[in-house]
Amino acid sequence: MWWDAGAPTDSFYQVRPECTDVPKTKFRIKAGKTLSARKWQTAFTPEGYLDIARTLSRIRRGGIHPSIRGEVWEFLLGCYDPKSTFDEREQIRQHRREKYALLKEECRQMFPLIGSGRFITAPVVTEDGEPVQDPVVLKELGLLPEENGNADNFELSTGSVVYADAFNSAISGASGGSEMVKEPSGHGPQDKKVIQWKLTLHQIGWYFM
Repeated sequence: MWWDAGAPTDSFYQVRPECTDVPKTKFRIKAGKTLSARKWQTAFTPEGYLDIARTLSRIRRGGIHPSIRGEVWEFLLGCYDPKSTFDEREQIRQHRREKYALLKEECRQMFPLIGSGRFITAPVVTEDGEPVQDPVVLKELGLLPEENGNADNFELSTGSVVYADAFNSAISGASGGSEMVKEPSGHGPQDKKVIQWKLTLHQIGWYFM
């Protein structure tokens, strides 16, 4: 009996060039079973209502095609009601974009480097809210001069202190809240929640977008 093993999906997933030991995905696209883009589009009525029962049945049988994974999961995660229309969902998207822009600006005011495109791999403050003077962090933030770019040879000389002061200013910020601590750099009280947020900045992918 002929058996279709399915098509591999590795080409749909982007992998960084430096990652050479990434295992192959075991998920395979199976014709007639995997939820395809065509089947997904036909699951909607002209108004935009989704036949969620039929969609879930196909997903259970063969999974979701990688090309439509994002939009399908918006429904599976409850972002949209299957009984909503195209227009209603577009209004929700627009509202979320506006809200995201406001939140991003609020975060940028607490940490000005948000939106700069820089990538940080280590915490920028200590648990007490003290700015980290690690040369690796300073270099990632663009506050370390090129001639001192070698972190192994970094010393807090007079010239480097200028960049450390700039770093202090870059990461300082204040926010209203019941739990406040004195910021060591002299920029006033700092909310403990803000400190906790800054401690995890290097773990959040969206902050540098």
